[in-house]
Amino acid sequence: MSDTHGQSIAFVRMETIPQSPPPARQTGAPKWLRENLFSSWVNTLLTLLAAWAIYVILSAILPWVFNGVWNASSLSECREILAGRTGACFAVLTERWNQLLFGFKYPSELYWRPILCFVLMIVAVAPVLFFDLPRKMLMFTALFPFIAYYLIWGGPILTPVVALLGALAGYVVFDRFGKESFATGFFGGIVAALVIWVVGGWIVGAVASDTPWMTPVPSRDLGGFMLNMMLGVTCVSLSIPLGIVLALGRQSDMPLIKGICVVFIEFIRGVPLITLLFVASVMLAYFFPPDSTVDLFLRVVIMITMFSAAYIAEVIRGGLAALPKGQYEAADSLGLDYPQAMRLIILPQALKISIPGIVNVAVGLFKDTTLVSVISMFDLIGMIRGPILASTEWNGVYWELLGFAALLFFVVCYGISQYSQWLERRLATDHR
Repeated sequence: MSDTHGQSIAFVRMETIPQSPPPARQTGAPKWLRENLFSSWVNTLLTLLAAWAIYVILSAILPWVFNGVWNASSLSECREILAGRTGACFAVLTERWNQLLFGFKYPSELYWRPILCFVLMIVAVAPVLFFDLPRKMLMFTALFPFIAYYLIWGGPILTPVVALLGALAGYVVFDRFGKESFATGFFGGIVAALVIWVVGGWIVGAVASDTPWMTPVPSRDLGGFMLNMMLGVTCVSLSIPLGIVLALGRQSDMPLIKGICVVFIEFIRGVPLITLLFVASVMLAYFFPPDSTVDLFLRVVIMITMFSAAYIAEVIRGGLAALPKGQYEAADSLGLDYPQAMRLIILPQALKISIPGIVNVAVGLFKDTTLVSVISMFDLIGMIRGPILASTEWNGVYWELLGFAALLFFVVCYGISQYSQWLERRLATDHR
């Protein structure tokens, strides 16, 4: 710009130019499609092939699902309603839903008890899974196993009360002597709990008829997806602390403790789970006193817990090995003894590193609970393979039943996986 005398002067803009919108190819869905699906000719070809495969699969599955029959009393009636059309017979789910969820022997008038137990379980695990909830809720978490036992099995109320008193006695002894010697407190707590349980069991047997009780349900009447949930939750909850003890024992400087842990871990990891289940069904009772009748559910829990604890121990040992030596030296420089160093410095970091491996073992363990069907425990798969498919009304219905079982297991396992990813982000385990 120049003035009247022909001299150049500077031009200063008093307002900013409004931003122009980005090109259409650089925003929204077009940008995402171009960058993720059509970024090159190879990706374009793979995208088209994947779309064609999805179309072929859905074109076969969707008519089968949408034409499904939900109201029928048998497979033959489903076929009559379909009249030659392609369609699923979902009526087996509406007819046998109670057997799929609770087994075929659990009393129908008592379904409210496992349902209430499931709701209480969600409340009990909430303060363990999410740190923002009040810590006072952990008191209910500690009481939940005894409440759950009474709801599921029933019987005299003194049984869970004695079990609770034994656990409290063990904790008090461990808290009293564990500060001086971890081994003394640990084994002293076990002895105290066993004494309370033995004496209390004798008292319960003597006065059980005079105490309040709910309708008892034997373990052989448990079944369906409820049995899978009970085994999965119980065994995972028990195997994690046992796996921590085994991992620490394997790294111990005491040759005897280290040798016992190494032999246990390597032996259990070298034996298939189905073999251990047969041992639980046939042979484990011989290891208990002659007059004792050990419940099959308890024997299965013992074997599955031992199996998963051996794998979790190796996962945690990897987390311990990943920590730099400076962490141990830092604990020593602070004057912490072994239990304090493990509880305050070493284990929190090792467990954060081990989260993916622990979750992997937990998911595999939950799916492996279906193996109990080989020892005549009618879990979800056992119900499908046994009473339902053996009946004349539904013999031949496979995809509907197995698809329903797959959906239930997928929901639980996917939920566990998503929680573990959230926990990793919350604890920042990426070591950046």
